[in-house]
Amino acid sequence: MPSLQNGSVRLFRFAGIDLFLHWSWFLVAAYEINGRTRTYSSLTWNFLEYVSLFLIVMLHEYGHALACRQVGGNANRIVLWPLGGVAYVDPPPRPGATLWSIAAGPLVNVALLPILTGLGFLSRDLGWAAAMPNAHALLQAVWFMNLSLLIFNMLPIYPLDGGQILRSLLWFVVGRARSLMVTTFIGFAGVVGLIALAIWIHSLWFGILSVFILTNCWRGLQHARALSRLGKLPRRLGYACPCCQTAPPLGGFWKCGQCAQPFDTFETQAVCPHCSTRFDVTACLDCGRANPMNGWIVSDLVAAKS
Repeated sequence: MPSLQNGSVRLFRFAGIDLFLHWSWFLVAAYEINGRTRTYSSLTWNFLEYVSLFLIVMLHEYGHALACRQVGGNANRIVLWPLGGVAYVDPPPRPGATLWSIAAGPLVNVALLPILTGLGFLSRDLGWAAAMPNAHALLQAVWFMNLSLLIFNMLPIYPLDGGQILRSLLWFVVGRARSLMVTTFIGFAGVVGLIALAIWIHSLWFGILSVFILTNCWRGLQHARALSRLGKLPRRLGYACPCCQTAPPLGGFWKCGQCAQPFDTFETQAVCPHCSTRFDVTACLDCGRANPMNGWIVSDLVAAKS
């Protein structure tokens, strides 16, 4: 996902997760609130509807973040913007952990469905359609927004939740690199469909969304290729990442932060052979987590299994 934190306003911190609101959200909110004057009798209800959308997206993204932390991943930032939200999650590189981190977001929308449906039936039984038409229309709009977000997010188009769930399921069968490769190609096909839809219904938002998805599919494809090349490299016995239990590759794939020269950190015990800089931690090329060198040392038997 592209970084959206630049130009974002920090709203609050909950459960160790910072919530940011991108500046463009305010512009789109002003446009949407003022552009729907026929739906309600006053702009106040338009505002409440847009705030409701904000709350639904926020809960969805918190579902991702909290689930990621539950499986031992890192998640401390959420950014909301006009096209939805981005939870910056970094689950452990396991298909099950990734699957739960992604699926938890749509499950929030699933949990909201019976609640909103019950409120809708209650408003009908209480006669709100006639006595409080604005409140009744708001409940209907919120129900429809939640369902629409759920259905759209579950489309099997990377990087939407449905595409990432499909990737996680394929990961169990064909591995990390191939699963990402397959879902990005499906994502490219989905982009073609979204562009056609945007042209057909003359929707600027679908056009912008198509560009966003296309960009992420391209980045996903490049990442998949890198993972495929990485998976073919010979591995060093006697060491394994404490997080993903993968043995490190042989070769100068680490770059010194001082002299920018590549070197094999396991061959030199985390000391740059060019400038003698010692590094406290070594990053895993497979999962990206950094750990002290002594945490990597394992028996030959364990390393061979990696």
